Amino acid sequence: MQFHLNFSFSPLKGGLVITARTAGASKQIEVEVDKPLGLTLGQKPGGGVVITAVEGGGDAARAGLKAGDQVLYTSSFCGYELWPADKLGFTKTAVQANPDSVYFVVSRGAEVEVKRLSKRPAPPCFGRKFAESQKAREAALPDTYACPQCQAPKRRFARYDVSTGKAIGGGLPPTGVIIGLVAGVGAVGALLVYGLQ
Repeated sequence: MQFHLNFSFSPLKGGLVITARTAGASKQIEVEVDKPLGLTLGQKPGGGVVITAVEGGGDAARAGLKAGDQVLYTSSFCGYELWPADKLGFTKTAVQANPDSVYFVVSRGAEVEVKRLSKRPAPPCFGRKFAESQKAREAALPDTYACPQCQAPKRRFARYDVSTGKAIGGGLPPTGVIIGLVAGVGAVGALLVYGLQ
């Protein structure tokens, strides 16, 4: 017999929503936890991440997380996706990259094969607006910044308006880029036409 529980309360600054899907003695809990989290993560044998300790009275404890919960997903580096928690080092890096809060999906009472899980969108309420600390951090990123996941340089990312959280630009590329592309295509065409004669 399956049943679903949904309840919410807001002891933390950003509010808190817990959703539990229960089947027998196992359940899946989804919660956004403000930092400092007040928990310790560990690697499960054979892959996967588990919560090994929760500080009494900390944000994770208030959110209802417990030692022994298997972490299925955490917020991605940018907060717009949830990523499967398969490897401890990667999960810790993603958790540390989120400056204010982290969204967790955990399994309690059932083992889940995390390697089979795919990325999924973060809940609409998560990552929609930039927090003040995110705005300050974005403005302070040096030109030498590189993505902590793929090491892509700062220039490869779209700029965002920190007050609205939307991409700046997104229209046509600069005129010089368009002219360069047209000239390049023309040169290749001329080479093919004259080269074949």
